[in-house]
Amino acid sequence: MTAPEGAAALVVLVGPPASGKTTVGTALAAELGTSFRDTDHDVEAEAGTSVADLFVTEGEAHFRALEERAVARALAEHSGVLALGGGAVTSAHTRALLVAHGAAGGTVVWLDVDLASAAKRVGLSRDRPILGVNPRQMLRQMLETRAPLYGEVSTLHLQTGSRPVRDVLADVLAALPAVGSSR
Repeated sequence: MTAPEGAAALVVLVGPPASGKTTVGTALAAELGTSFRDTDHDVEAEAGTSVADLFVTEGEAHFRALEERAVARALAEHSGVLALGGGAVTSAHTRALLVAHGAAGGTVVWLDVDLASAAKRVGLSRDRPILGVNPRQMLRQMLETRAPLYGEVSTLHLQTGSRPVRDVLADVLAALPAVGSSR
């Protein structure tokens, strides 16, 4: 059942790069009969360029400011499944919005991934500029430094590393309140 327009996001997915936010998010949206939205795509639409190009031409601080606005807008407008960029939780404002969303009964799922699985999934992707020259080292650092931030905002923590998408999806669905009963 689709949540009514104007309602808060049904499920918000957070986690590091390569944790499965897009893959799980699109599958979850299809299962729930709702829409999927990715704040990185919102930023790209607003800026008229890719996230990778924004990092190169405008810098990370500019991207993070656009991302913070995109997350706030999406949390207010979107009633389906919402995926946030891996670094969105580095903003204190975004974390406060996510904590409030969870406190109000919303579901914020931290999709976690181990270093080996993340490195394998990312490879040497040029679409992930934050990973820089040494993707494995940057992933290790991000996993370690951002884990407490993901933990702060999440209402559900799931490992995705070597698990099939269908298993992760089943765990998310099992944790959701009855869709439609209170929305």
